[in-house]
Amino acid sequence: MAPSSNSNIVPIVVAASSAAIATIWMYHKKTKKSKVLSSTKNIKDDIASSKEDDDDIIHREIDINTAQTDNEKDITSSSHERILSPGTITIAYTSITNTCANFAKKIQGDLLYHLMAQTTKSIYDVHKVQLVQVSELDWWDELVNNEADDQDGAVISNNTNKVASTKDGPPILLFILPTWTSGTLPPNSQHLLTSLKEISTDWRVPPTPLRSSNPSTQLKVAAFGMGSSAYDASTVGKPAKDVFALIVGKLGAKPLVGKNVGNVGGSRSGKKSKSLMIGDDEVGDASLIFDKWMDAVAASIFGNALDGGSGGKGAISGKKVKSKSRLGKQKKGETSTCGDGNDEGCACKSEGNDKEASAVGCCSEEKGEDTGGGGCCSSNNNTNEKNDDNSMTDSLSEEEDDDDDDESEGSAQDIIDLEDMGDVMKSQTNAMKSKEPQEMVTPKQAKALKKEGYKLIGTHSAVKLCRWTKHQLRGRGGCYKHTHYGITSYQCMEATPSLACANKCVFCWRHHKNPVGREWRWKTDDPKMIVEEAVNMHVDMIKETRGIPGIQMDRWQSAHKVRHCALSLVGEPIMYPQINELLGELHERKISTFLVTNGQHPKAIEDLIPITQLYVSVDASTPESLEAVDRPLFKDAWDRLKTSLSCLKRKGQRTVARLTVVKGWNFDEIGGYARLIALGHCSLVEVKGVTFCGKSDASNLNMSNTPWHHEVVQFTKQLKKELDAIRAEGGDDPLPEYDLACEHKHSCSVLLARVDQFAVPDPEDPSKRKWKTWIDYDKFQVLFAKHKADPTFTFGVEDYIADTPDWAVFGAEEEGFDPTDNRHRKKKKHPKYTKFDDDGIPTHDTFNEALPTEEIAKLKKIMDEKKSQIGEATTVTELHGGEKIIDDASLMFRGLVVSR
Repeated sequence: MAPSSNSNIVPIVVAASSAAIATIWMYHKKTKKSKVLSSTKNIKDDIASSKEDDDDIIHREIDINTAQTDNEKDITSSSHERILSPGTITIAYTSITNTCANFAKKIQGDLLYHLMAQTTKSIYDVHKVQLVQVSELDWWDELVNNEADDQDGAVISNNTNKVASTKDGPPILLFILPTWTSGTLPPNSQHLLTSLKEISTDWRVPPTPLRSSNPSTQLKVAAFGMGSSAYDASTVGKPAKDVFALIVGKLGAKPLVGKNVGNVGGSRSGKKSKSLMIGDDEVGDASLIFDKWMDAVAASIFGNALDGGSGGKGAISGKKVKSKSRLGKQKKGETSTCGDGNDEGCACKSEGNDKEASAVGCCSEEKGEDTGGGGCCSSNNNTNEKNDDNSMTDSLSEEEDDDDDDESEGSAQDIIDLEDMGDVMKSQTNAMKSKEPQEMVTPKQAKALKKEGYKLIGTHSAVKLCRWTKHQLRGRGGCYKHTHYGITSYQCMEATPSLACANKCVFCWRHHKNPVGREWRWKTDDPKMIVEEAVNMHVDMIKETRGIPGIQMDRWQSAHKVRHCALSLVGEPIMYPQINELLGELHERKISTFLVTNGQHPKAIEDLIPITQLYVSVDASTPESLEAVDRPLFKDAWDRLKTSLSCLKRKGQRTVARLTVVKGWNFDEIGGYARLIALGHCSLVEVKGVTFCGKSDASNLNMSNTPWHHEVVQFTKQLKKELDAIRAEGGDDPLPEYDLACEHKHSCSVLLARVDQFAVPDPEDPSKRKWKTWIDYDKFQVLFAKHKADPTFTFGVEDYIADTPDWAVFGAEEEGFDPTDNRHRKKKKHPKYTKFDDDGIPTHDTFNEALPTEEIAKLKKIMDEKKSQIGEATTVTELHGGEKIIDDASLMFRGLVVSR
């Protein structure tokens, strides 16, 4: 590059000799860390490790048009340039769980590194790398509308007529897109596909408007899609495939990654890197596939600037050896994509091609047969076979469809890095064993779970010490199950025999570190081993608490004997094929069983043996909200939930409909909840506010989505009214009466109980009710043993109930806190106000003494000013990325604290 003051290209700052740069670059390839220039490292770290939320991301750009002193380049924060601007790389992404957002930041940092570190001329001259969200762009303006045509009705220009400096490289557009429900983009980004379809069919737009005879204006495109075959194998990466098919096949953009790039990803796959690649979260190696795609993108842009060139097949650096076998067989979940040259490309199968789809929804290389490895349409030799009519792949012209004969089964063998040979052999070994059941938890998942405190058992089970166990050991109160049902929290073990789940709920406090699946397909461990190991590990964790300040030794000693087991830790315990045997093992040890299921396996519920208490999670009141909140893998999730609830009516023991309420997500349509509860005539209804566990990549929740206890109470009272209305309708099988029985303010939990099963007249005042929601655990074990010995013997809810203490009853002054314990407040912080009126205005101070009338009037004025700004009602503001912010003036004084 010759320096010129008028040129758009700035000289690359050289920090060392060419040999030193090459050595450092080799180190970078191994460590993925930039240490060539201090400014380069700062740029990459600033972008790649940025932790801003999607909605607050500063879209940083680097513009190398302006020379800097001290060997540095300026990173600017400004509005983006138009995508079609020559010499500009645009990374367009949208994200659901921040995976794609993190990938986008990663490739931006990687490209900036290459810009700063290259010592020779790249294939394309680039002066800006910009990061934008799909939802923020008007794709008509970005791709078609000529900024020079400012008159209404002007003919839309063809890209061929655009003028650019011959020294500029072409505009480059990189998509990083997730897969949402049914293979669509997330709601805030669906306009991308809509716009592309409209542009391709609008009569005012010339055919292939993005095709250009000028190399400096010909748009180059690459795309990376994310998805999970656990949901639907045919829709994995479908949005990325559809976008790529439209923008290349219909609009005339060209694939970025050419045939000359070769297998830049080394042995990550035997197939070549392509412009379109798909990562499958279910397989667990999406990061490796993304790195392969990222390497291919960088090699296509910077070419010989990387490791002495990448024009040949195989690895771009290192000692090379010939592989002993054809490496065309792919690692599961990795994609081989379109056979695209620099100016030629083929988008993969998208809509309507399920018959040709492989495990992750892509077609094969030979005669349309399933390769079983995943990926995108490569060199399909059956050229006479027609695609389905609605396939976007039909939009590709013959010029862009490359058979890529050198990738056929009989072509020359690939060349790989020696250091990668172990990975290849491991991949081939795993492929040979693919028919055997695999272990459920991958090493990456195991590492993440262990980091969060899970003790893994065998190949699919886990146990973890509950925080309420430690609380009650220190005399600081028990959990809501202690208040509602009388369990001893410090003798309760929280475990699961299945870390996998069929839902990915937005409120899951496990942050989706666990696997997902619709059916059991893994190795199965012995139930007796699971129970024995779980108890042993739990007791070991109890022993480790001895040194915690405040531990009450009498409770600590008693805690060594497990009396209760909450099968609700993580995953779906009822998926475990030997769940009944496991429950039997627990009962043999006189351990009560509380099993929570998400209602997606009704047959398993039907076949379940008697247990102490069976829960079904009811997280939404409509099919649409169930899809949004639970994000189920099953397409018929709503029907499965209703069937599961109907099964509860036929269970003889205690059943619970468990409602986790999330403001802004499932806090309305209370009548729908009542109709679902009525299906099962559930013994109990738990209404619990969601617990906010901090921000995570897997959830869009924030603190404003967590309801206050008084809001949960109001919700429950309204639910009771809806249940009363259904009961009043009568019918052949009328709904029993429900009433508010217990509450646990600390957990924002309220319990509705059936009056016919849990209430009796109070002996001291027959006009009042005496609640019996607690459990006689010893009696249950006797009844279960009798049923096991004689299966014809049955028992019901009323056979093992016990009196609920006064402090646990709804409306009690203790609000569900056991008076034998002491309430602990962090840092001696106490609520500033303890009581409020119906409008949320404080009436009592931190010492529970009434506020002066003047003070109340002053506070009312402040609230009125707030209401004038945001309105009287609760407002829900949905941000890009799906996060919902709740604003309610009536809550402005709650949560204020004072130190005393």
